[in-house]
Amino acid sequence: MTLDKDLQSIQAVRDLVAEAKAAQKILSTFDQKKIDSICFAIATECAKHAEELAKMAVEETGFGVWEDKILKNQLGSTITWDYIKDMKTVGVICENKADRIIEIGVPMGVVAALIPSTNPTSTVMYKTLISIKAGNSIVISPHPNAKKCILETVNIIKAAAEKAGAPAGTIGCIELTTMDATNALLKHRDIGVILATGGEAMVRAAYSSGNPAIGVGPGNGPSFIERTANIKLAVKRIFDSKTFDNGTICASEQSIVTEKCIEKEVVAEVERQGGYFLSDGESQALSKFILRANGTMNPQIVGKPAQRIAEMAGFSIPQGTRVLLSRQSTVSKQNPYSREKLCPILAFYVEESWEQACERSIEILNNEGVGHTMTIHSENESVIREFALKKPVSRLLVNTPGALGGVGATTKLAPALTLGCGAVGGSATSDNITPMNLINIRRVAWGVKELEELRDGSTRPSAASYCASCGSSSNLTATNPAPTSPPSFSRTEIEKIARDIISRLGNQ
Repeated sequence: MTLDKDLQSIQAVRDLVAEAKAAQKILSTFDQKKIDSICFAIATECAKHAEELAKMAVEETGFGVWEDKILKNQLGSTITWDYIKDMKTVGVICENKADRIIEIGVPMGVVAALIPSTNPTSTVMYKTLISIKAGNSIVISPHPNAKKCILETVNIIKAAAEKAGAPAGTIGCIELTTMDATNALLKHRDIGVILATGGEAMVRAAYSSGNPAIGVGPGNGPSFIERTANIKLAVKRIFDSKTFDNGTICASEQSIVTEKCIEKEVVAEVERQGGYFLSDGESQALSKFILRANGTMNPQIVGKPAQRIAEMAGFSIPQGTRVLLSRQSTVSKQNPYSREKLCPILAFYVEESWEQACERSIEILNNEGVGHTMTIHSENESVIREFALKKPVSRLLVNTPGALGGVGATTKLAPALTLGCGAVGGSATSDNITPMNLINIRRVAWGVKELEELRDGSTRPSAASYCASCGSSSNLTATNPAPTSPPSFSRTEIEKIARDIISRLGNQ
């Protein structure tokens, strides 16, 4: 009997997970040095093939710029490795002799990794590295539109890992891609954790699978240019970000918000650096290409240059145009310019003050992209602090390109191609995901008190003060002792004290 494609793909997933589980059992016996040697071999080999795989990704998907994808591949391999290489992730990772607590890193098991078509090869490198560094095996579910370049990346990684001593089955990949296969992977009872990077529907499926999941939502980050900003540098950074790989990183800016008092200077600088402001007619024509009928982003515009996008919309733009901008005054699900656009298109909002710009930014984020990322260009520390206190994002990036700052390339954030959106964004974490998100910590704690000590009040809280600004506490017992019980006196002692007081009063 010949099984149909869906049934074959489900069985293939079961076999991959079984192999990964067996491999992880062996992997869990390796010490940190052995784990690190495997990761180093993977990162080194990926870097060797960075250009080749970048070109494959662009050729297969039609998204982005291969020269930029080389840097993405380096971010997913050597840059990630350089950041995580000294992390203790297996065995004893911390020992506190004073408090008598030992912490042990425990792998989560088999990682199910969903790979998007926008960043296919680099995401495979990154997720494999952080999974194995944490002592886990990994099974990859590739996006069907990027399967060829993903499989080639997996083959390169597998060869390097196994040559360095990784057991066969440590790295697996679905070759017969179907929705049934992906669902079978997400719901398999032997999956330890899911790393979900992809469309909103896929991330929701990961969270509803019944297995632990770390997912990311869409980005829709506004970029606020405040009146104290270096306008020339602010526009440069925004354009560097929005044109990098043609805007396919979800942390890239989706709109510019600026103040009325500097509007003319910002507009002039945008145009000087290759920005083109659409007419009302051109904005209307282009709006039909940004979203599909079902309200989701049109894949035809994803990762395409400005010139190609204008051609699809049926109008001409000047040669050398880098970014298309549309003046907007509203925010809604029906306004495509106020949504995520993974290509060189920006909405442009002008507000009377930074306070109104702050509210506009919140409105944009709540429309889409809440919990993800936004950028601010300013030299005013108090305004930056106010934005940090109020914005529903996990990353507020200051004076840096959003796409490159969010993934840790131009900031000191952890290098990552999976960016948590926090609870407000429906994510399990707000972190840039690292190996530390892929381990559990077993704590060994020695007893330091007996029951009698608990009962006699010796555990009464000491007068400690907690500093909210720095998170430190200090014991103030000497200068501000904890309240004690009032002294007790016998009846005879009380009568004597009373007689003494009466006597003193009589002698006055």
